[in-house]
Amino acid sequence: MASEEKPKQKMGFTIIRDDPIDGHKGFGRSSLSLENVSPVILDVEEGTAQVEIGAMHARSLTERGIKFTVNREDSEGGKPYWLIWVTIDYKEDGPYYAGVTAAEMVINREKRRGYKVLADHVNLLDKSLKRKIIVDKMDDRSKKVLADFLKGHNEELWNNSDPELRKGLAVEE
Repeated sequence: MASEEKPKQKMGFTIIRDDPIDGHKGFGRSSLSLENVSPVILDVEEGTAQVEIGAMHARSLTERGIKFTVNREDSEGGKPYWLIWVTIDYKEDGPYYAGVTAAEMVINREKRRGYKVLADHVNLLDKSLKRKIIVDKMDDRSKKVLADFLKGHNEELWNNSDPELRKGLAVEE
């Protein structure tokens, strides 16, 4: 492909494109494609959500400059966040949110310390890739913010999604 040719953008949510093995049948054959996964950072206090590409490698703007530990006391007094892994897939009716999982984070900017369990973040990414919906640990306010964000991003994706997602993010008002 010529350097001036750019691949056609698919959905705005996609962050990594193309088949990672591109027909190669040897080493890396069982590699996962992250083509249809996007990380969304949800700020619980601000009530905002946004795609942060850097979160794929734990280097989002929100996470930069923070030393993370699995000790919650290190980040005491910090702001709560959710890292949401959103996987998009296609079916007969069109594209849909296939996997949505939420991992907890707490960040104390003043102390430059944060709490997160990296293993949980990775496992939840894997679950999202496997088309699972895991949002049950989120508080109601965060669920509403995420539901509004996903609907606002693309209502067709939201409407085509499994009822389990809409039920999981439904909150009583």
